[in-house]
Amino acid sequence: MTDAYRSAEADSAEEQTTPRRLATSIRDLSKYYELKTETVKALRGVSFDVPEGDYVAIMGPSGSGKSTLLQLLGCLDKPTRGSLMLGDDDVASMSDDQLADIRSRRIGFVFQSYNLIQQLTVVENIQVPLFYQGIIGAKERARSIELAERVGLGDRLSHRPSQLSGGQQQRVAIARSLMNDPYFVLADEATGNLDSVTTEEILSIFDALNEEGRTIIMVTHEDDVAMRAKRIVRLKDGKLDSDEQNDPAARQAARKVQRANVEQLIKEGVR
Repeated sequence: MTDAYRSAEADSAEEQTTPRRLATSIRDLSKYYELKTETVKALRGVSFDVPEGDYVAIMGPSGSGKSTLLQLLGCLDKPTRGSLMLGDDDVASMSDDQLADIRSRRIGFVFQSYNLIQQLTVVENIQVPLFYQGIIGAKERARSIELAERVGLGDRLSHRPSQLSGGQQQRVAIARSLMNDPYFVLADEATGNLDSVTTEEILSIFDALNEEGRTIIMVTHEDDVAMRAKRIVRLKDGKLDSDEQNDPAARQAARKVQRANVEQLIKEGVR
């Protein structure tokens, strides 16, 4: 586990701060798909806010609409109706070119399959969000190295994805997601391909990033992963089913249990 990203332990309740603004605001968001014989209503009037500094887990069964919501939050698609604010920008009415621009500048993506470019080094993969903006220079390279070091990859700067473990590749993806100083980090089943030990390492990084003030929105189907978030939003049949805060004490307890389990696995020689 990366020492720089060990989440601070506290027996008391987590410190609460007032967010400066909303990272995203969703109002009556709907998405319909027209098929040959029917209209599929993937999302039906979903509304909720994500303040800056929040850490939200989005959950729901297959067909609940969580993948569609992920697409909309990532500016990969446009809603049929409703408002979707990213910071001060209403992306619901943007053109495809405008969506591509805000996607590259203001959203940090972390995917289950890492989505690294195999021909590029760790540093170059971290810089990818800036390639499309044409602003790669000495300052940006220095920042990419700093981000690599912060996720524990300072000794892997020149390595390519094929030379890295799955957990290391996901660390590259997390560093890449921070390169453009996003409104939020959007993680899609970020631990889905990882073993228990590596999952704990990645979740510890997310914990620390959130403690630094980073906003994280994570889609997951795993309850123990969702317990690391401050809040769980559940979808069902395209609607908002529940929106509940995780109890801070229960959240800390879940962290301790998960870490204890991982330490036991390490003692048993799993890693």
